Amino acid sequence: MSVQVLVVMGVSGTGKTTLAQNLSRTLGWPMAEGDDLHSDANRAKMAAGIPLTDADRWPWLRRIRAWIDSRLESGEPGVITCSALKRSYRDVLRAPGVVFVHLDGDRAVLADRLGRRRGHYMPPSLLDSQLATLEPLGPDEDGIVVRIGGTPEEELDQALDALRGRLG
Repeated sequence: MSVQVLVVMGVSGTGKTTLAQNLSRTLGWPMAEGDDLHSDANRAKMAAGIPLTDADRWPWLRRIRAWIDSRLESGEPGVITCSALKRSYRDVLRAPGVVFVHLDGDRAVLADRLGRRRGHYMPPSLLDSQLATLEPLGPDEDGIVVRIGGTPEEELDQALDALRGRLG
């Protein structure tokens, strides 16, 4: 089956939004920002430096899954961002035609990116809790890994090269 929905995943600061926007523009696919689907309570909790619990995340993941289902049911492709840190979270999002694009990189690169980011509710202090929660893609999960640290264009090229022949 060809790819119909790309879920751009990874910890905060990996550049999920940038890559998703670049994939959306290059492929001509609509894009959704998964962070926009968080509840106000989740955003407030993160802004206060309090890590989300699984109980906080399940309703958010179900909203992301509803967006994915709307794309799959309509036959229209799409790109969405979601940290999708645990396999159990990805299990909620997984479906035929959904491929995870895992942005992965060194803690130092992530900390630098977070330190330069402005206007986002996710503070750099939550990076370590996200890294501790992260479960990399398993060999049986439909996904690719993109190493961060290059330019946005280089990361886009990595993703497109890894997806070559699978995009509908």
